[in-house]
Amino acid sequence: MGEWTEFRPGDRAPNDGTYIEIGEASFHMGVNNPKKVHLNKGDQFPDTSNKDRKWKRMH
Repeated sequence: MGEWTEFRPGDRAPNDGTYIEIGEASFHMGVNNPKKVHLNKGDQFPDTSNKDRKWKRMH
């Protein structure tokens, strides 16, 4: 079993890092001006710009 790669608002960050907002179909459309946040392990993810977005760790 692997680590989750997409997170909802209110989930806890599994690792320290910078996370970026992604959309439902971001693999081919992208998100204009996505929010970016730096979280420490255990911090809660903040709300996204809309209900269809999630957080993903930037590498």
